[in-house]
Amino acid sequence: MHSDPAEVKKSVRSYITVFVMLMVFTVITVAAASAHLAVPLAITIALIIATMKGSMVAGVFMHLSHEKQLIYGALLLTAAFFFMLLFLPVLAYMDRVKY
Repeated sequence: MHSDPAEVKKSVRSYITVFVMLMVFTVITVAAASAHLAVPLAITIALIIATMKGSMVAGVFMHLSHEKQLIYGALLLTAAFFFMLLFLPVLAYMDRVKY
C-alpha cells in the first residue's frame, strides 16, 4: 500500500507543495515585519500566518489530515473544557457566603 508508486508520487507532491507554501508564508512574514505595521495589525497578521503554517505542518508532515474523527473528538473535548473553565468564575461568584 505504501510502496505503490502512485501513492508515493502523491505524497511527494503534497510535501513539495507544503514546502513551497511554507517558503511563501516565510517571505510574507519577513515582508510584514519590514513594513513596520501598527502593533495590533502586526500581531493579527503574525497569528494568521503562524496558524496557516502550523496547520499545514500538522496536517501533512504529522499526518493529521488522515485522522479527522480523532481531531474532531479532541476539538469537541477542548471546547467542552474551555466552556467549563469559562463558567467556573461565575459559579464561584454565585457561591459567596453572604454576611
